[in-house]
Amino acid sequence: MMRINQLPPQIDTPAAWFGPEINARADWQFILNDSEIRELETAATRCLSINSDISCINRDNFVLPTLGHRLRAIHDRLIHGAGFALIRSVPVQEWSRALSAAVFYGLGAHLGNARPQNAKGHLLGHVIDMGLRADDPQVRIYQTHERQTYHTDSSDIVGLICLQQAKSGGDSALVSSNTIYNEMRRDYPELACALFDPIATDRRGEVPEGQKPFFEIPVFNWYEGLMSTIYQRQYIDSAQRFEDALRLTPLHVEALDCFDQLANDQRLNFLMRLEPGDMQFVHNHNLLHDRTAFEDWSDPAKKRHLLRLWLSSSEARALPEVFAQRYGSVEPGVRGGVMHTDAAVNAPLYPG
Repeated sequence: MMRINQLPPQIDTPAAWFGPEINARADWQFILNDSEIRELETAATRCLSINSDISCINRDNFVLPTLGHRLRAIHDRLIHGAGFALIRSVPVQEWSRALSAAVFYGLGAHLGNARPQNAKGHLLGHVIDMGLRADDPQVRIYQTHERQTYHTDSSDIVGLICLQQAKSGGDSALVSSNTIYNEMRRDYPELACALFDPIATDRRGEVPEGQKPFFEIPVFNWYEGLMSTIYQRQYIDSAQRFEDALRLTPLHVEALDCFDQLANDQRLNFLMRLEPGDMQFVHNHNLLHDRTAFEDWSDPAKKRHLLRLWLSSSEARALPEVFAQRYGSVEPGVRGGVMHTDAAVNAPLYPG
């Protein structure tokens, strides 16, 4: 176990922010103008006319002569800056599902390479209540209407586009994992040390061949001068059902509880409401994201529905080799996602 005198230094980067302060700023919101929207529509229409399979879209064939330069700056903000961006005003309510999905996928291709999100090889995910139970260890919580709690996903960058809002709730929340580390290091150093131990996290039924049904990666990972965090408390708790998983000691539980308390502290986090046409992109290694519980519409056609991308940037930070347990590889540009599948990668327009 790491000792207090071995703890990495305080993180002093733009990604170590406090929610109320950064929420008061406007530099993380990017409103597309009419010309940029037309450029997206033109690129998507052209790609769909050549091949209706959205998974064939890439940075080279989704040409954005003007917006591409702006996306370059947004990419750098994600990787080296505050770690998140909200791109607004995509007219999804006027476009077809295929056009909206192609625009989202194509824009995402300028930020990274799409990675599979499940054993079916889905490069385009659907965040929608499937009527499943959150306490089922085979169910991933985004498939329910329950609160997700603060967590990370299996990619460098996580992207969402809102197609339809819930009747109430379903707000998006962000918190800096670097700030959580700083707070724990200052006030609870012994607990911070405990989160450098390998912690078992449940794979929830998506198990690569020859691997355990859980991975064992520390919550905090200090590597080449950067702190990368991986976290999903429900899956950490459910991994304890496996006899060969590292047992959580009382110190580990106290440390995880402290981590959760800080993530939920309104001094650290902030909420945003994604409206139809909003695209949110989050740097997974520096931030955690959450979604509040929601009440959906009774009409199935009006249900809350977001599309999701897991993106691997070729310019992403180096990760320690232990991340290969979850990411399959630590090579930038091709790491992350769910790779234990014989299914061909695909980008379905509808959930299933």
